[in-house]
Amino acid sequence: MRHFLSRKGIVPLVQAPVREKGVRPLFIAAIAALPIVTLLFLSGSRLVAAQYAGFGQAPAPKTNAGPAPRTADGHPDLSGVWWLGRDIPVAPLRLGQPRPAVAAADARPQGRETFANLYQPSAKEKAKTLSDKDDPSLRCVPVAFGTSNNSLTGLGFVGQILQTPKFVAILTETYHSFKLIPTDGRKHRDDVAPSYRGDSVGRWDGDVFVVDTTNFNERNWMHAEGTVSFHSDALHIVERFRRVDASTLEIEATIEDPKVLTRPWVVPKVTLQLAPFDQIMEVMCTNVDTALLMEAASKDNYGRK
Repeated sequence: MRHFLSRKGIVPLVQAPVREKGVRPLFIAAIAALPIVTLLFLSGSRLVAAQYAGFGQAPAPKTNAGPAPRTADGHPDLSGVWWLGRDIPVAPLRLGQPRPAVAAADARPQGRETFANLYQPSAKEKAKTLSDKDDPSLRCVPVAFGTSNNSLTGLGFVGQILQTPKFVAILTETYHSFKLIPTDGRKHRDDVAPSYRGDSVGRWDGDVFVVDTTNFNERNWMHAEGTVSFHSDALHIVERFRRVDASTLEIEATIEDPKVLTRPWVVPKVTLQLAPFDQIMEVMCTNVDTALLMEAASKDNYGRK
């Protein structure tokens, strides 16, 4: 459960399911109590970051799912709503000394590398100057990659794929963003400005769908939840989507950013499950007050005396 921290203590958020039984509950946060003091939105960011880094990497459960469906042109059909199969692993909030921004860059959950721990020395120095309050997602900016290490689910844990003969559309539930990926052999566009999610083109490598994304701006991070993970406009992401069977989708990625990384980051494989519902919901970001509250609280030492 996420919390607000005020000078009067920790105020929990109420999580309320809004889907009926048999359909995935969407947990919407609502403040249970709101003292008229400065509040700080905290989600145990560094602790959560460690959990996110390994989230979705467990092997898919053994089922009699049957073979992956195929489209009329013979390719695997990636269409469906895909999710990580369980609720968000938010760690308990722990109070103590403020966590340094570089903590995320130095963390290696379960011995795995992260984007930020491959930073060049200059990027590591920059990371030391940043913290949770600088997370662009607090201002409704989407991530360049994904908090659970894939671009399909983005900031959240649910995404939908719509596949046609000429395009594959990726719809991300949280912040409701999208990618339109042409599959007809065209090159990257040269007539569009750099963007938060970049410009993607796709191709088939046997039964694997390969998505190449470039042309990013520099105004967002790779991950959310306060995980310091800025990138440059040289960011280049290649993802490989493989539908293993009727209910399992595997995603692998290699990420390059020669302006901030010492070498490419080979992202651990993420395994998604076909969800028991066939449409994503609208999970928009409309409240940017949290960013202002975090900024104010940081100047007041997070309410500590």
